[in-house]
Amino acid sequence: MYKVIVGTICLIFSVQSTLGQSAREKGLESINRTSAEAIVGFLASDELQGREAGKNGSKIAACYLMSCLKETGIAPLEKDNYYQPFEAYNKERQLRGKWQVHPDSITILKQGTHRVLQMSNVLGFIPGERTDEYVIVGAHFDHLGIDETLANDRIYNGADDNASGVSAVLQIARAFAASGQKPLRNVIFAFWDGEEIGLLGSKYFVQTFPAINQIKGYLNFDMIGRNHKPGQPQHVVYFYTASHPVFGDWLKQDIARYDLRLQPDYRAWDRPVGGSDNASFALRDIPVIWYHTDGHPDYHQPSDHSDRLNWDKVTEITKAAFLNVWNLANEKKY
Repeated sequence: MYKVIVGTICLIFSVQSTLGQSAREKGLESINRTSAEAIVGFLASDELQGREAGKNGSKIAACYLMSCLKETGIAPLEKDNYYQPFEAYNKERQLRGKWQVHPDSITILKQGTHRVLQMSNVLGFIPGERTDEYVIVGAHFDHLGIDETLANDRIYNGADDNASGVSAVLQIARAFAASGQKPLRNVIFAFWDGEEIGLLGSKYFVQTFPAINQIKGYLNFDMIGRNHKPGQPQHVVYFYTASHPVFGDWLKQDIARYDLRLQPDYRAWDRPVGGSDNASFALRDIPVIWYHTDGHPDYHQPSDHSDRLNWDKVTEITKAAFLNVWNLANEKKY
């Protein structure tokens, strides 16, 4: 009888493990190059006019992202509203101030001649078994807009910066939906506005999110599509919070397990506060993972076009990051 019971228990755990593994791999299989090309191609098209924060092109991008989440079956974070609108304030332009979203700074700015900019994050949500714990995967969708005084190409299309990262978040959202499995933790899919003018969207989020202390991890993308080193087309920088070395272990194990074509530069960082929206979370001591493929000559130039991206790299990074987020959402401890 003892052997029968033990055998039955082992079989149950084996079936549960297989089901979990099957769900993860079903999600992984949904990630593909064609989707990456389609998403980036739309966001970096001339018609979106460089997606400058607060301008029409950025609003079209936000509408597109909302529509994609809705079609995938991803619910909004707030009831019936995928948008998280917010305002940023600044001094009169000749005084060359910085855009601010903190209430104290806004109060001071309102006392004088000031500017105001209307923006909106786009936030999707999958509820987890642990309703009081969250993980977030995010990327900014805004870029630099148009410079009418440029002699030739006037549009800052921002294919790598950061349509590439947005494509990864959107495909990961679709992968979680395709897995058919409810995660252990709540998962938020965040598309930030106003990053290029001061990380404004992510700053506003961490200021206002009521469960900020229940966020267990944040994964960020910013520029994941180019070859900084032409002779190393699989190069990617993998920043992560040093107090969580398991983040590095996860990527090493998944590259081996799924034969991912990546050569990461692992960079453990005590507090990853530089460079992108990861800073907004790191400053709150939230563990961070951040994918980045380094700078290139087209960075913040009108020449940042879709046809210059390494699509295989974008796809492989998206797969690796999906596996990261799966672990963030489902590992009991890390």
